[in-house]
Amino acid sequence: MSNIFILLFQLAILLFSIIIHEVAHGLMALRLGDETAKRAGRLTLNPISHLDPMGSFFVPLFLFLVQSPVLLGWAKPVPYDPRLLYKDYKYGPLKVALAGPAANIIIAIFFGLLARFAVPVLSSATISLFGFVVFLNLLLAVFNLVPIPPLDGSKILTTFLPPRYAISLERMGMGGILLVLVFLFFFFGIIISITSLLFHILVGPTVFTLFFSFFSGG
Repeated sequence: MSNIFILLFQLAILLFSIIIHEVAHGLMALRLGDETAKRAGRLTLNPISHLDPMGSFFVPLFLFLVQSPVLLGWAKPVPYDPRLLYKDYKYGPLKVALAGPAANIIIAIFFGLLARFAVPVLSSATISLFGFVVFLNLLLAVFNLVPIPPLDGSKILTTFLPPRYAISLERMGMGGILLVLVFLFFFFGIIISITSLLFHILVGPTVFTLFFSFFSGG
């Protein structure tokens, strides 16, 4: 299987995984009463509506240049207005924040079980590609739960912080993005370790070995 095909496959899975992640935020907000994302045209799988210069291009490029084993990124945050979440004002923002990582986890579970039980009937290459879908979506879930703006973990954290600290965290802006890049540079290995553990638990030792052997060139 050619390296170009594998790279294009990785990019395609990354793109649609982060899009599904963002659409899940918007759908949860809509379910709770806020139509902001719907009116902004963000409840769509069309990539053009979701691409973010930093998260969709520069971060994946940075990880590619440093020869990261997995590409990672994010899309433009789906807009929502917490004042319109009339079905649950108190925990609505928390539910919206959790919806994105939850969508990635659901995708990971589906393809993880598929890979785990299809080992006897599918080729090792196909199993490994399924494994990539699982690993990437677990990685996106774990990464997005880091409590640094603009990641979802920051929104979860602000739900429980005193108002003045929550406001300060939400107003970090570009500083938050720089912190994310610093975090990736120094602590990306921790995210990979956590993801690998979850991946092993979900897919089992056979798929785990096939996946890392395939993508390490072994």
